Amino acid sequence: MERGQINKLTKEDITVVDTKIAKKSIFGTSLGNAMEWFDFGIYSYLAVTIGKVFFPEIDPSAQLIYAFATFAVAFIARPIGGLVFGMLGDRLGRKKVLAITLIMMAVATLSIGLIPGYATIGAAAPVLLLAARLVQGFSTGGEYAGAMTFIAESTPDKKRSFMSSFLEVGTLVGFIAGSGLVTLLTFLLGSETMLAWGWRIPFFIAAPLGMIGLYFRSHLEETPAFKEMKETTKGRKDQASLKKIFTDHWRSLLICIGVVFFYNTINYMILTYMPSYLSEQIGFGEMKGLVLILFVMIAMIPCVLLMGRWADRIGRNRLIITGLIGTIVLSIPAFYLMDTGSSVAAFIGLLVLSCLFTAFQGTLPAALPSLFFTEVRYGSLALTYNVSTSIFGGTTPLVVAWLVKATGINMLPAYFLIGVCVIGLFVVTLFVKETGGRSLRGSKPTVEHESEAAELDSQTAFWWKEEVVKRQERAGITPGLLGSQQKNVSKIQ
Repeated sequence: MERGQINKLTKEDITVVDTKIAKKSIFGTSLGNAMEWFDFGIYSYLAVTIGKVFFPEIDPSAQLIYAFATFAVAFIARPIGGLVFGMLGDRLGRKKVLAITLIMMAVATLSIGLIPGYATIGAAAPVLLLAARLVQGFSTGGEYAGAMTFIAESTPDKKRSFMSSFLEVGTLVGFIAGSGLVTLLTFLLGSETMLAWGWRIPFFIAAPLGMIGLYFRSHLEETPAFKEMKETTKGRKDQASLKKIFTDHWRSLLICIGVVFFYNTINYMILTYMPSYLSEQIGFGEMKGLVLILFVMIAMIPCVLLMGRWADRIGRNRLIITGLIGTIVLSIPAFYLMDTGSSVAAFIGLLVLSCLFTAFQGTLPAALPSLFFTEVRYGSLALTYNVSTSIFGGTTPLVVAWLVKATGINMLPAYFLIGVCVIGLFVVTLFVKETGGRSLRGSKPTVEHESEAAELDSQTAFWWKEEVVKRQERAGITPGLLGSQQKNVSKIQ
């Protein structure tokens, strides 16, 4: 078949997924992601208290910065964890690695609740806190990228954005559970009791939640894409390696870093930094700020699902670009509303920014795995996602808190968001290919019913074929697909 010639597909050319199994995969994976963000929620909402417990000798105005510094330091371990677990995930399977990361995360979170405060063991307290956060960072390095990979490879092409958006619902549910628990405990126990011992309770709950998540994950099936890859590459020695990733997929690596840069900078700005901003800069008090963010996150859940459904209909890139432009235009008005000191105005400002952010939550969990081929997807995504998150996203609360303290400008977070979105708009517009409704790179089209094969043609189904051919030509290899790619498109060569 000549290049560009269209050929209709048969049922042998597609992968049919069981909808029930796909839904089970989404639930089990999202539950683990909720566990991760339960930890983020309780830590960010307890940042002020943690600063007082572990850094009492430091000036009160700087305690929050030190607490966020401990939060940020954990991100040093994320790229290492992403590298280790990502490479294992491409070799051993997605399911096994996701079970390991969940266990480590639950144990590390529980251990934070067991660490004595500075008043009891002195300088050893912040050191132990740092160690626990490093373990959390290491395990998280393989968690989210693995979860994105698992769901993307387990869902049909036409519904991938919507079904992948449930991963971000897990994020919000975990964050709501963590922040809601802190808010409730603060209300019931009061600030003094929370400072004395109440702050430990949310960390203790991590252990049973981890066991529940592990149970569901242990009953998942491996993804169809990974099983197909293992069958077609059996006996081959050219497994996923760092050399292969950096040599053959460097362009996708850079694009992923750019996308994750704006995605997680906005993410950590809204979900991690804003509670402390409302408390420390706007003067709302801990309780009011926590309650406002909590209601905003609840409102975000249906928006995320709606964005995921829209992305499957009109394309992911359109929604992403709309969200970026909207954030650029409305960031300053939103922060002006928060700066009025009115609870209603602050809620509206937060809601505007958060609803715009759902345009990314409903699209990127499906778009990011689509950047990479199956044999290197987990490792490449875990490496780039965590490098970008660690450098940019995880440091956002620390950097913004320091800038606001140094300049005294309450509007500075708005300017920060605008700058980030301008860069994001440049990356998405020029470098991110629209993949909504298409097969994953290196995989057969994934459908719900065999009858859908008749609706597809080889040229659109295997749209990524040209990328493989060009890569081989650059490497001086006679064009011809290898391994699983050869099997997938053998009928159109």
